[in-house]
Amino acid sequence: MPTAFKRMLMEELRGRLPERSLPLLPSGFQRVGHVIILSLRPELAEHAELIGSVVLEKIPYARTVCRRIGPMISPVKKPQIEVIAGEPRTETVHKEGGCLFKLDVAKLMFSKGNVRERARMAKVVRPGELIFDLFAGIGYFTIPMAKTGRPAIIYAVDINPLAIHYLIENVRLNGVRGLVVPVLGDCREVAKKMPGLADRVLLGFIPGTRAFLPAALHVLRPEGGIVHYHDIYHQRELWRKPLEILESAAAEAGFKLVRTLYRGVVKSYAPRIYHVVVDALLGPAG
Repeated sequence: MPTAFKRMLMEELRGRLPERSLPLLPSGFQRVGHVIILSLRPELAEHAELIGSVVLEKIPYARTVCRRIGPMISPVKKPQIEVIAGEPRTETVHKEGGCLFKLDVAKLMFSKGNVRERARMAKVVRPGELIFDLFAGIGYFTIPMAKTGRPAIIYAVDINPLAIHYLIENVRLNGVRGLVVPVLGDCREVAKKMPGLADRVLLGFIPGTRAFLPAALHVLRPEGGIVHYHDIYHQRELWRKPLEILESAAAEAGFKLVRTLYRGVVKSYAPRIYHVVVDALLGPAG
Protein backbone atom coordinates (compact mmCIF):
# COMPACT_ATOMS: atom_id res chain seq x y z
CA MET A 1 0.00 0.00 0.00
CA PRO A 2 1.61 3.33 -1.04
CA THR A 3 2.27 5.90 1.67
CA ALA A 4 0.35 9.19 1.68
CA PHE A 5 3.46 10.95 0.35
CA LYS A 6 3.85 8.51 -2.53
CA ARG A 7 0.14 8.69 -3.36
CA MET A 8 0.41 12.48 -3.51
CA LEU A 9 3.37 12.28 -5.89
CA MET A 10 1.64 9.72 -8.10
CA GLU A 11 -1.49 11.86 -8.34
CA GLU A 12 0.43 15.06 -9.08
CA LEU A 13 2.75 13.45 -11.62
CA ARG A 14 0.28 11.23 -13.46
CA GLY A 15 0.36 12.34 -17.07
CA ARG A 16 3.63 14.19 -16.54
CA LEU A 17 5.78 11.09 -16.04
CA PRO A 18 5.68 7.80 -17.97
CA GLU A 19 3.09 5.55 -16.34
CA ARG A 20 5.73 2.89 -15.66
CA SER A 21 7.70 5.41 -13.58
CA LEU A 22 4.92 6.19 -11.10
CA PRO A 23 5.38 3.06 -8.93
CA LEU A 24 9.09 3.94 -8.63
CA LEU A 25 8.44 7.26 -6.87
CA PRO A 26 9.81 7.53 -3.31
CA SER A 27 7.66 6.55 -0.34
CA GLY A 28 9.10 9.18 1.98
CA PHE A 29 11.67 11.88 2.52
CA GLN A 30 14.04 13.28 5.11
CA ARG A 31 13.47 16.76 6.43
CA VAL A 32 16.35 18.73 7.95
CA GLY A 33 15.24 22.26 8.71
CA HIS A 34 13.98 23.86 5.50
CA VAL A 35 15.64 21.17 3.34
CA ILE A 36 13.88 18.08 1.97
CA ILE A 37 16.13 15.18 0.93
CA LEU A 38 14.86 12.50 -1.45
CA SER A 39 16.26 9.13 -2.47
CA LEU A 40 15.33 8.60 -6.10
CA ARG A 41 15.69 5.43 -8.14
CA PRO A 42 18.18 5.72 -11.06
CA GLU A 43 15.26 5.37 -13.47
CA LEU A 44 13.87 8.68 -12.13
CA ALA A 45 17.09 10.69 -12.42
CA GLU A 46 16.02 12.48 -15.62
CA HIS A 47 12.79 13.57 -13.88
CA ALA A 48 14.45 14.76 -10.64
CA GLU A 49 13.74 18.46 -11.17
CA LEU A 50 10.07 17.85 -11.92
CA ILE A 51 9.66 15.64 -8.84
CA GLY A 52 11.49 18.21 -6.73
CA SER A 53 9.22 21.01 -7.93
CA VAL A 54 6.12 19.04 -6.89
CA VAL A 55 7.59 18.37 -3.43
CA LEU A 56 8.47 22.05 -3.07
CA GLU A 57 4.91 23.05 -3.97
CA LYS A 58 3.15 20.53 -1.73
CA ILE A 59 5.24 20.67 1.47
CA PRO A 60 4.71 24.08 3.10
CA TYR A 61 7.94 24.26 5.13
CA ALA A 62 10.17 23.17 2.23
CA ARG A 63 12.45 25.80 0.73
CA THR A 64 15.07 23.51 -0.82
CA VAL A 65 14.70 20.01 -2.27
CA CYS A 66 17.74 17.77 -2.76
CA ARG A 67 18.36 14.24 -3.92
CA ARG A 68 21.01 11.78 -2.83
CA ILE A 69 23.45 11.00 -5.63
CA GLY A 70 25.80 8.61 -3.83
CA PRO A 71 26.74 7.04 -0.49
CA MET A 72 28.38 8.82 2.42
CA ILE A 73 32.06 9.57 1.88
CA SER A 74 34.19 8.21 4.74
CA PRO A 75 35.73 8.87 7.19
CA VAL A 76 33.93 12.16 7.83
CA LYS A 77 30.62 10.81 6.43
CA LYS A 78 30.13 13.61 3.91
CA PRO A 79 26.80 13.29 2.10
CA GLN A 80 26.56 13.26 -1.68
CA ILE A 81 23.49 15.31 -2.56
CA GLU A 82 22.46 17.89 -5.15
CA VAL A 83 19.78 20.57 -5.14
CA ILE A 84 16.96 19.79 -7.58
CA ALA A 85 14.40 22.47 -6.68
CA GLY A 86 14.02 25.68 -4.71
CA GLU A 87 16.69 27.78 -3.06
CA PRO A 88 20.30 26.64 -3.58
CA ARG A 89 20.87 27.03 0.17
CA THR A 90 21.78 23.82 2.01
CA GLU A 91 22.80 25.41 5.32
CA THR A 92 19.84 25.20 7.68
CA VAL A 93 18.74 25.09 11.30
CA HIS A 94 16.88 21.94 12.32
CA LYS A 95 14.72 21.88 15.46
CA GLU A 96 14.28 18.62 17.35
CA GLY A 97 13.25 17.95 20.93
CA GLY A 98 13.66 21.58 21.93
CA CYS A 99 17.23 21.70 20.52
CA LEU A 100 18.54 23.62 17.53
CA PHE A 101 21.05 22.04 15.14
CA LYS A 102 22.70 24.25 12.54
CA LEU A 103 24.51 22.44 9.71
CA ASP A 104 25.05 22.25 5.97
CA VAL A 105 23.27 19.10 4.80
CA ALA A 106 25.43 18.97 1.66
CA LYS A 107 28.55 18.66 3.78
CA LEU A 108 27.52 16.93 7.02
CA MET A 109 25.26 13.99 7.85
CA PHE A 110 22.16 14.30 10.02
CA SER A 111 20.76 10.85 10.81
CA LYS A 112 16.98 10.80 11.17
CA GLY A 113 17.20 7.23 12.50
CA ASN A 114 18.87 8.41 15.72
CA VAL A 115 16.06 10.70 16.87
CA ARG A 116 14.83 8.46 19.70
CA GLU A 117 18.37 7.80 20.88
CA ARG A 118 19.10 11.53 21.01
CA ALA A 119 15.99 12.02 23.15
CA ARG A 120 16.97 9.13 25.41
CA MET A 121 20.47 10.45 25.98
CA ALA A 122 19.04 13.78 27.09
CA LYS A 123 17.36 11.97 30.00
CA VAL A 124 20.12 9.65 31.25
CA VAL A 125 22.71 12.29 32.16
CA ARG A 126 22.91 13.16 35.84
CA PRO A 127 23.68 16.67 37.15
CA GLY A 128 27.36 17.28 37.81
CA GLU A 129 28.76 14.53 35.57
CA LEU A 130 31.90 14.99 33.52
CA ILE A 131 31.23 13.53 30.08
CA PHE A 132 33.28 12.73 26.99
CA ASP A 133 31.49 12.55 23.64
CA LEU A 134 34.22 11.06 21.49
CA PHE A 135 32.40 11.47 18.14
CA ALA A 136 30.45 14.64 18.78
CA GLY A 137 29.84 15.85 15.23
CA ILE A 138 27.68 18.98 15.30
CA GLY A 139 26.44 18.03 18.78
CA TYR A 140 23.82 15.41 17.92
CA PHE A 141 24.04 13.93 21.43
CA THR A 142 26.10 16.62 23.18
CA ILE A 143 23.51 19.37 22.77
CA PRO A 144 20.54 17.38 24.19
CA MET A 145 22.73 16.08 27.04
CA ALA A 146 23.94 19.57 27.92
CA LYS A 147 20.55 21.24 27.60
CA THR A 148 18.51 18.72 29.57
CA GLY A 149 20.98 16.81 31.75
CA ARG A 150 22.96 19.78 33.08
CA PRO A 151 26.30 17.99 33.47
CA ALA A 152 29.37 19.69 34.93
CA ILE A 153 31.09 19.67 31.53
CA ILE A 154 31.05 17.77 28.24
CA TYR A 155 34.24 17.42 26.24
CA ALA A 156 32.87 17.12 22.71
CA VAL A 157 35.52 15.68 20.38
CA ASP A 158 35.49 15.41 16.59
CA ILE A 159 38.14 15.05 13.91
CA ASN A 160 36.19 17.07 11.31
CA PRO A 161 36.89 20.83 11.46
CA LEU A 162 33.56 21.64 9.78
CA ALA A 163 31.65 19.62 12.37
CA ILE A 164 33.45 21.47 15.16
CA HIS A 165 32.57 24.79 13.48
CA TYR A 166 28.88 23.94 13.60
CA LEU A 167 29.18 22.46 17.09
CA ILE A 168 30.45 25.82 18.33
CA GLU A 169 27.49 27.48 16.58
CA ASN A 170 25.06 25.02 18.17
CA VAL A 171 26.50 25.54 21.63
CA ARG A 172 25.73 29.24 21.18
CA LEU A 173 22.26 28.69 19.67
CA ASN A 174 21.21 26.42 22.51
CA GLY A 175 22.58 28.51 25.34
CA VAL A 176 24.94 25.86 26.73
CA ARG A 177 28.18 27.83 26.78
CA GLY A 178 30.22 26.80 29.78
CA LEU A 179 28.79 23.27 29.67
CA VAL A 180 30.41 22.12 26.41
CA VAL A 181 34.08 22.23 25.41
CA PRO A 182 34.49 21.52 21.67
CA VAL A 183 37.75 19.68 20.92
CA LEU A 184 39.10 19.26 17.40
CA GLY A 185 41.14 16.09 16.98
CA ASP A 186 41.33 12.32 16.77
CA CYS A 187 39.62 11.03 19.91
CA ARG A 188 42.37 8.46 20.42
CA GLU A 189 44.98 11.21 20.61
CA VAL A 190 42.78 13.42 22.77
CA ALA A 191 42.19 10.53 25.18
CA LYS A 192 45.92 10.08 25.72
CA LYS A 193 46.14 13.62 27.07
CA MET A 194 43.06 13.46 29.33
CA PRO A 195 43.13 10.17 31.25
CA GLY A 196 40.84 9.15 34.08
CA LEU A 197 38.42 12.10 34.06
CA ALA A 198 35.05 10.90 32.80
CA ASP A 199 31.96 9.70 34.63
CA ARG A 200 30.32 8.91 31.29
CA VAL A 201 31.72 8.28 27.79
CA LEU A 202 29.72 8.24 24.58
CA LEU A 203 30.89 6.27 21.53
CA GLY A 204 28.29 7.28 18.97
CA PHE A 205 30.27 6.22 15.90
CA ILE A 206 29.45 3.33 13.55
CA PRO A 207 30.65 0.96 12.24
CA GLY A 208 33.86 -0.39 13.77
CA THR A 209 33.41 1.33 17.11
CA ARG A 210 35.17 -1.45 19.03
CA ALA A 211 38.51 -0.07 17.78
CA PHE A 212 37.89 3.04 19.87
CA LEU A 213 36.93 1.31 23.13
CA PRO A 214 40.50 1.57 24.52
CA ALA A 215 40.32 5.37 24.12
CA ALA A 216 36.93 5.47 25.85
CA LEU A 217 38.19 3.40 28.77
CA HIS A 218 41.36 5.50 29.02
CA VAL A 219 39.34 8.63 29.82
CA LEU A 220 37.03 6.82 32.28
CA ARG A 221 37.62 7.42 35.98
CA PRO A 222 39.68 4.70 37.74
CA GLU A 223 36.65 3.94 39.94
CA GLY A 224 34.59 3.31 36.82
CA GLY A 225 31.61 4.86 35.10
CA ILE A 226 29.23 4.43 32.18
CA VAL A 227 30.12 3.76 28.54
CA HIS A 228 27.52 4.14 25.78
CA TYR A 229 28.79 1.73 23.15
CA HIS A 230 27.29 1.95 19.64
CA ASP A 231 28.16 -0.48 16.85
CA ILE A 232 26.78 -2.67 14.05
CA TYR A 233 25.86 -6.32 14.65
CA HIS A 234 24.07 -9.09 12.83
CA GLN A 235 20.86 -10.29 14.41
CA ARG A 236 22.42 -13.63 15.34
CA GLU A 237 25.16 -11.84 17.32
CA LEU A 238 22.76 -10.03 19.64
CA TRP A 239 23.39 -9.59 22.46
CA ARG A 240 26.20 -12.02 23.08
CA LYS A 241 28.82 -10.46 20.79
CA PRO A 242 28.67 -6.81 21.94
CA LEU A 243 28.79 -7.88 25.58
CA GLU A 244 31.78 -10.14 24.93
CA ILE A 245 33.60 -7.26 23.26
CA LEU A 246 32.80 -4.90 26.13
CA GLU A 247 33.94 -7.43 28.72
CA SER A 248 37.19 -8.10 26.87
CA ALA A 249 38.01 -4.41 26.36
CA ALA A 250 37.16 -3.65 30.00
CA ALA A 251 39.44 -6.43 31.27
CA GLU A 252 42.36 -5.18 29.17
CA ALA A 253 41.90 -1.69 30.65
CA GLY A 254 41.63 -2.87 34.25
CA PHE A 255 37.85 -2.68 34.53
CA LYS A 256 35.00 -5.18 34.72
CA LEU A 257 31.48 -5.07 33.35
CA VAL A 258 29.32 -4.62 36.44
CA ARG A 259 26.01 -4.68 34.56
CA THR A 260 24.26 -3.39 31.47
CA LEU A 261 21.94 -0.49 32.18
CA TYR A 262 20.32 -0.50 28.76
CA ARG A 263 20.56 -2.24 25.43
CA GLY A 264 18.54 -1.37 22.37
CA VAL A 265 18.31 -1.23 18.60
CA VAL A 266 18.82 2.31 17.34
CA LYS A 267 17.90 1.53 13.72
CA SER A 268 18.14 -1.06 10.98
CA TYR A 269 21.42 -0.80 9.07
CA ALA A 270 20.91 -3.54 6.45
CA PRO A 271 18.79 -6.70 6.26
CA ARG A 272 19.15 -8.44 9.68
CA ILE A 273 21.98 -6.06 10.60
CA TYR A 274 21.35 -3.44 13.25
CA HIS A 275 22.86 -0.33 14.74
CA VAL A 276 22.67 -1.06 18.47
CA VAL A 277 23.68 0.65 21.70
CA VAL A 278 24.68 -0.82 25.04
CA ASP A 279 24.91 1.31 28.19
CA ALA A 280 27.57 -0.47 30.26
CA LEU A 281 28.37 0.28 33.89
CA LEU A 282 32.02 -0.53 34.48
CA GLY A 283 33.90 -0.79 37.75
CA PRO A 284 37.48 -1.56 38.82
CA ALA A 285 38.57 -5.10 38.01
CA GLY A 286 39.83 -5.66 41.53
